[in-house]
Amino acid sequence: MCGRYTLRTHLNQLLQLYAAKSQVEWKPRYNIAPTQQVAAVRSLPDSTSRELVLLRWGLVPAWADDPKIGSRMINARAETLAEKPSFKTALRRRRCLVLADGFYEWRTEGQSKQPFCIRMKDARPFAFAGLWERWTKSGSPIETCTIITTNANTLMSELHDRMPVILSPAAADVWLDQKIEQPELLLSLLGPYPDDEMEAYPVSTLVNSPKNESSECIVPIASK
Repeated sequence: MCGRYTLRTHLNQLLQLYAAKSQVEWKPRYNIAPTQQVAAVRSLPDSTSRELVLLRWGLVPAWADDPKIGSRMINARAETLAEKPSFKTALRRRRCLVLADGFYEWRTEGQSKQPFCIRMKDARPFAFAGLWERWTKSGSPIETCTIITTNANTLMSELHDRMPVILSPAAADVWLDQKIEQPELLLSLLGPYPDDEMEAYPVSTLVNSPKNESSECIVPIASK
């Protein structure tokens, strides 16, 4: 699964990298947690341009009666997207990129769990494959999203059997193309990212609490 991540990259760099426009503000984040606002890129209805928006992490399907369901839908398994009622329509029509530059996973070591930060070796930003929805049953509309997961690559398998789907730039372009609705093509993009471009290192247990939001969260510590 993916339950905590980072996005420290400057907004202007993200807008340039993903050819998007935005009116939002973003400050460096070191410990993004479920139900918080996250930065995501999606195609505009004309399909020729993109916007960077803030979405609440935890997808609330349009048909849901209670938005609290979102806290249980922070991730979606790639293998069942085309079948699950919560995701199959969004797979065809409401895909997004959830922007990140690192994420956390925990490994059980004895009686405790050691957090690790996983990122690209060159520390560049990247995009998780995501889906978004707009919930309108009460008051102001709520726009939410989920991060898609897949089987772990070799690096991640030392920590967990799942990992978030990270899209290459070319795959990200296909994912955002609203003219594409064939599940087979879309699902073919959702495999594990090459582990030779990634690294993982242990970090402080500060990240265990989403209340801790500082650069100390990503500082490497000595392995036990």
